[in-house]
Amino acid sequence: MENQIIWLERKEVESLLDMKGTLTVVEDAFRQHGLKKVQMPPKLYLYFKKHNGDLRTMPAYLEEQDITGVKIVNVHPDNPKKGLPTVMALVILNSTETGAPIAIMDGTYLTDMRTGAAGGIAVKYLARKNSKTVGFVGAGNQAKTQLLAINEIIGIKEVKATSNSEKGTIAFKDELEKIVGCDIIPKRTIKEVCDCDILVTTTPSRKPVVMNDWISEGTHINAIGADAAGKEELDPMILKRAKVVVDDIPQASHSGEVNVPISKKLISVKDICCELGEVIAGKKKARTSDSDITVFDSTGLAIQDVATANLVYQKALKANIGMKLQQF
Repeated sequence: MENQIIWLERKEVESLLDMKGTLTVVEDAFRQHGLKKVQMPPKLYLYFKKHNGDLRTMPAYLEEQDITGVKIVNVHPDNPKKGLPTVMALVILNSTETGAPIAIMDGTYLTDMRTGAAGGIAVKYLARKNSKTVGFVGAGNQAKTQLLAINEIIGIKEVKATSNSEKGTIAFKDELEKIVGCDIIPKRTIKEVCDCDILVTTTPSRKPVVMNDWISEGTHINAIGADAAGKEELDPMILKRAKVVVDDIPQASHSGEVNVPISKKLISVKDICCELGEVIAGKKKARTSDSDITVFDSTGLAIQDVATANLVYQKALKANIGMKLQQF
């Protein structure tokens, strides 16, 4: 009934959402994006410089499933010092027939999961098929879901991790080692972590932390941390060597890993190989040999949020989970 809204709190979203399901719906959302079957304007930002944070709105419409919604999300890197998550979000789903809101749900866990899923899908299509070792620069919530997603895609033999907090790296190891079924080895330096098949960067850095000469031929990189103008984690020379695949060219050009090198004219939009959805849809090919370096530049797309939120919503309806709110 469209005069009724379902409210789902975080614990309920967590109970309904697993990584396998998230991977499936996010991959399909990217496929639709590659086939130009979505409406998704670039995310809008409000910047709060005195608070070192920002607020973003992210609407999308997926035509094949006829689903739509919007996510409102912040990024405040200083929040952990205040006992709050760096990223917090809320997702609203709407009826496409009437425009009425049909569900409101916590989007914080959902954001972690759908971003992790995008990284796993990138590995599926861009990494070498014999990839076994994964390196992590950053060991927070996003590193965890990246690892969970990649673990669904390949048989991981070893994980290396480092972060700006030794305690955080140890916690990452302790929480996930048994889940992924392989050793997670804390490292002191980023250079040590870069000796891997797949590198994942999840930092809020505004200057390169991964240097060009640390990256071997054949490496695949999930560059996750740069999601706003001015952020970058990779030496631009890596991008010049690599086949760069972005989630969305207009959005990545403004706020992805490529945004700073483009603004400094070190690379141009023409240097971007393609979008991930185009690879999934079979329209473009990125990796053509085991020696290629590939980079997935992830900014986070609203289609991922809407597809994942719809999965949660449909499961909630079947399980009769969530608080019912009357609109009118």
